[in-house]
Amino acid sequence: MSAPKEERLSIARWAEADRPREKLASLGAGALTNAELLAILIGSGSPHESAVALMRRLMAHCEGHLSRLGKMGIEELCRYNGIGPAKAITLLAACELGRRRAAEPAEERPKMDNAEKVYRYYLGRMQDLATEECHVLLLNQSLRLIGSKLVSRGGLTSTAVDVRCVLREALLAQATALVLCHNHPSGNARPSAQDDRLTQDMKRAAEAIQLRLVDHVIVCDGAWYSYAEEGRV
Repeated sequence: MSAPKEERLSIARWAEADRPREKLASLGAGALTNAELLAILIGSGSPHESAVALMRRLMAHCEGHLSRLGKMGIEELCRYNGIGPAKAITLLAACELGRRRAAEPAEERPKMDNAEKVYRYYLGRMQDLATEECHVLLLNQSLRLIGSKLVSRGGLTSTAVDVRCVLREALLAQATALVLCHNHPSGNARPSAQDDRLTQDMKRAAEAIQLRLVDHVIVCDGAWYSYAEEGRV
């Protein structure tokens, strides 16, 4: 009878300290070594060596330089026990992506530091709406745009905004500042009492968790109202 085939050592069977996926999920990608990141890509090593150990050995032969790894060929990588053509191609594809990312110009995020910029950003998507929508601009410390989220869609004259939902979006995006923006389909940009209450509620809630409400802008076709410009935030 032939001996049973040895099972590859999968990530799920490693010691907890050697599980790079779990480490990335709990601590972030920056906490992982190059070998641990590469181990996530290949998924498994050999029957006698985990993927992390295999990638540590490979990186040691490259003297710790990813650039040397990227210059290796498929056949050269396949000389390592536990690396076949599919894994070799995966590693080289990752190196190529790293090269392409390094060659890209830095992304220039727009700076949303005044009401007119906010107005022009949202006018195209709001000017023809028949009902009110409220969006939040998520910004970094320099007031550069991280993203925009729809937080409420309502009726002809109002929309209910849950402050907790807005703050959740800001925290998930790791924003440090935010701008509320909603439209008035009536064409009258003047805020309502409900708009005033929302602005104050949002400001207090944001300050409680060290976020900054920069502005609340009301958009109409051809006009806007800014709480910041009116000194009301």
